Parts: sequence; structure tokens; C-alpha cells
Amino acid sequence: MADLIQLLPDAIANQIAAGEVIQRPASVVKELIENAIDAGSTKIRLIIKDAGKTLIQIIDNGCGMSETDARMSFERHATSKIREASDLFAIRTMGFRGEAMASIAAISQVEMRTRRPDSELGTLLLVEGSIVKKQEPCQTAPGTSISVKNLFFNVPARRNFLKSNSVEMRHILDEFQFAAIANPDIFFSLHHNDTEMFHLPPGNLRQRIINIFGKKFNQRLVPISEETDLLNFEGFIGKPEFARKTRGEQFFFVNQRYIKSHYLNHAIMGAYEELIPKGTYPFYVIFIDIDPERIDINVHPTKQEIKFDDERMVYNYLKVATRHALGQYNVMPTLDFDQDTNFAVKLGTQPSQEKEISRELNTPSRGGGSSFSPPKKDIDRSNLQNWEKLFEGLEDSTENIPNTAASDDTPPNQVSDSLLDVENIAPYQIHGTFIVSQINSGFLLINQHEAHQRILYEKYLENMNSEASPSQHQLFPTTMKLSAADAEILKDMLPDLKRLGFELEDFGNNDFIINGIPSDMAGKQNEVKVIEGLLEQYKLNVNLDLNTNERLAKSLAKSTAIKNGKKMSVEEMESLIEQLFLCQIPYKSPSGKNCFLTFELDDLNKRFEA
Repeated sequence: MADLIQLLPDAIANQIAAGEVIQRPASVVKELIENAIDAGSTKIRLIIKDAGKTLIQIIDNGCGMSETDARMSFERHATSKIREASDLFAIRTMGFRGEAMASIAAISQVEMRTRRPDSELGTLLLVEGSIVKKQEPCQTAPGTSISVKNLFFNVPARRNFLKSNSVEMRHILDEFQFAAIANPDIFFSLHHNDTEMFHLPPGNLRQRIINIFGKKFNQRLVPISEETDLLNFEGFIGKPEFARKTRGEQFFFVNQRYIKSHYLNHAIMGAYEELIPKGTYPFYVIFIDIDPERIDINVHPTKQEIKFDDERMVYNYLKVATRHALGQYNVMPTLDFDQDTNFAVKLGTQPSQEKEISRELNTPSRGGGSSFSPPKKDIDRSNLQNWEKLFEGLEDSTENIPNTAASDDTPPNQVSDSLLDVENIAPYQIHGTFIVSQINSGFLLINQHEAHQRILYEKYLENMNSEASPSQHQLFPTTMKLSAADAEILKDMLPDLKRLGFELEDFGNNDFIINGIPSDMAGKQNEVKVIEGLLEQYKLNVNLDLNTNERLAKSLAKSTAIKNGKKMSVEEMESLIEQLFLCQIPYKSPSGKNCFLTFELDDLNKRFEA
């Protein structure tokens, strides 16, 4: 029998390796930018076309390569970063595995132009599918320019699995931002389809954060700086009041390398415990400097996962450093006139201030004393009247109906007649959150926020499936500026938002002009806040198995629905109840929560039995 095992040709081996190293255009961006940083560049330009599917080009002014090095860079396991196994535990460079260029060349058409500063001529290399098509001397500027064209041209199955341009571009923006934040002393620029998205001059870390995320971040940053015998922390954390509902603005760097670590993120969240609402996430950019011998970065080809020799130690130091930074900000005097004083009041209110705030809010302070409260007799009388109103007429009802809120088997839009047969008794609101509505067999307890979400969700879906909704033109158009990542998301949403009644115009440079909003929102909500909330909710739903219309309708319903705590008039409550039971699925909100619960009279009576 003939031997079966044989060596794979280099071209096939490179394509297999590329499947692990190069997953999407953003992977190419990451590898090429890291090579440019390792080359000692002070200027790095990134040029993208069609979200990297047509072109990814990196131009740097680094050390460049000789003719031999240029050719060798496309060979597998060829690297200038390490010489022996022990070097793996002393790595300070970004790349070191020698796989990236070979993997990129295996699944694209690559053009490289490179020249060392002391050479008169540079080298031109054309590589296609791991095959060198051309190598010759050329005129070029010192440094290296690499163009990666038609990614996955010879692996159509991989190309078909790429997402939309907006999704792929967001991944590219992530990688670009990781590198730009980690290296604030390097000039970075990013052009997409001939439009400059970023122009980041060299500066300090605070300036780089502001240039990437916007000027509003200047007042949100709290410096963190701790030095220990084993490791050092530097960077910025966000003030608690600016925590957001979505992740994405949390960055860890170990020895200048961006990493992902749920464990270390848990340490940060622990330091913010009781300072931010549950389900929100603070901003942070934290650099950890540690002896390379105490970490292992050779865990995954993306090099975004590392192992510490003592992870618990890093966790504890990080948590303490974060708390220390928050504490210092709280008590130290400052001459920063842009400081938001609300932060100091929330974190470190003095006893005298606390008593004043307590008087304003009618709540007792920790320092003792009493706050205003109505006479007890008035409370008792009010409570008695409220309960009498709530249960008025219930003793005459003996009908029973199934608990529809707990059942998922009820066909859509077939609400029980007895459920809708509400006597002519006004609904009643408790705690600004729930609406009590009497029915023949008991009463309904309606969650106003979840119910309104259901109403709006179905309305928005209907609007997007029909012609454009009526829009209210703004007398004075509003301009809003977004981060580059959020701007890409909003651009993708513009056609659907137009059908909902939003009139938004992309003004370039991540600016948008709001010319109009849906008529039913006019004068009720701040249009900028609505769109910012919509973006937050949209990002939360991005991984759900929903089409774009459903995701957008769900996000907009969540951001514009009546909030818990809002007082409603009787007419508003009656209108909400009527609209809820006209919905196709009135029982559940778009997020799957109950819109209402049914309380049966028989069940209530049983609770009072001995």
C-alpha cells in the first residue's frame, strides 16, 4: 500500500494558516499597523476602500527593508523579532510569529514598495496567492508602503462570509483605535473611500483620547497612576456619571499591546461597585507595564489574549489602583475649570452639603436629623382611599379567566373578551411605574414602560414596511457629532430612519444634521438624546438574530418609550391600555418581558384565608 502522508505545498499551507491569522479585513489592518510600529515609524497612514474588501494600504516612514528582507518577509516563519525560544519571554515588539505577511499574501494580491533611508533605490514586490509575480528596483520614499487588494480573491467561500461594509468597517476602526491609543506619540491618519476619518497628530494620551472620541471626553477623564515593585499602571478611567449601557470603550494594554481580559474587567467593575447603575460600563484606558518574563503572549495568533504568572496579584493591584484614582479625584482640590462638580457631590459629599441635599430631596441624611414628611393621619387616609378605589366593585365579580400573561400559547391578537371587558372605572398609577386597571375577574397590573415599548415596536415596524412616516421639520436644524464607530453605524441606518420620519444628513467628518424628526416625537424629546439612545440600544441588539428592521424598531422603541417614574394622566393611561390591546402580541414587550400581569379575585381571596 502506498504511503498516504505527504507534505502540503507552501501555497496550500499558507492558505490554511491564513484562516487562523486573517479572519477579516480588520485582521490585515492589525498586522500591517503592528509591523509599521515595530519598524520605528513616526507617521502611519491607513487607506481603505470598500471596508477593506477592495483595498487596504499602509504607508509608513519606518526603517524600510533591503531587497532580501523584502522577499523573506513573505516566507512562513520568517521574522526579525526573535532568534531563539527564550526570546519569546522577552518580547517588546508587536509581531513576532512570522505568519502575518505569508498569510496575507496567500489570500490576496499584495504590492510592496520599501526602501531603507540609506539606499538610493527601493524594492517593488508583487505577490499574488503566495506566488511572486514581480520583483524589481523602484523609486519610492523611505519606509514601506503595502497595498493589499481583493482580499480572499482565491478563497470565494471566505469572502462570502464577510459581513456588510459597515460591519467590517467598524472592526477596522477598532483595530485602528487600539493602535492609535497605544501609541499617542505616532501620527496616524485613516482614509475610507477618499474621505479622511481620522487625522491624529502626535501628542500625549489625553490629547489622543480626545481626538478619537471627541472633546466631550475631556471632562470625563480621571487619571490613574500607580507604581509597584512588580508592575505599573497608567492611563485614564471615566467618571461614574458618564458610564454607558454598552461596552466598547474599555481598553487594556499590556506593554503597549491591546489585550482582552474579562478577569481584569471584573476588577474595574468591582472598583466602581455602587458608583454606577447595574448594567452600565465605565470608560477606561489602562496601560499595564510588566516584566515580559511574567507574561505569556504566545497564546493565540491574534496576540490579544495573554497569561500572567500571577493573575490574582494583577487583579488586586488593578482594583486598588482604580479605587485610589477615584478617591483622589474625589478629595483633591483642582484648578480645572472644566470639572463637572456633580461628580464630587456624588462621591464625596461633606456632611453639611449632604444635609442640604437631604432637605432638598426630603430624605434623611446619615448625619441624623429628620426630613419633611406629611402627617401620619394624612398618609393613612390617602392610602385607605387609594385601596378602596383599587378594589371597588371586585366583590361582585365571580368570573374566572386564564392567566394570559403567563401563557405563550395564546394566538396573536386574540385577547380574551373578559380581559378587555373593563368596567368604566379609571385606571390608577402606582409608583409612577405600574398602571392598575380593573377587569371583571380581578385587575391587571401593567408595566407602562414595557407596554409602551410593545406599542411603539409594532408601530415602527409597520412604518418601515410602508412609505415614509410624516416628519416634523426643525425650524433650526441641529448638528450632532459622533465617534467614528457610531458614525458608521448611523450611516448604515439612515435609509430606515428616513422611513421612520427622521430627516438626517451626513455632513462628513462624523457630523450629522438633524433637519426633521417623526411628527409624534416633535416637542416631546430631545432629538440628539433620542438618536444617541437609539445608537446605544442598536449596539446592544446587534448580536441578536433579528433583521435590520426588527433591530432598529426594537432599539428605537426602547429609547423612546415612556420611562418608569413618569406620572401619567388618566387619559394617557386609558390610551396606552387601548393601544396595547390593539397590538398583535400585547402580552410581551419586544425584549420578551411581560407587559402586564393578571390578578384573579379568587386568588386574592385565598391569600386572606387562614
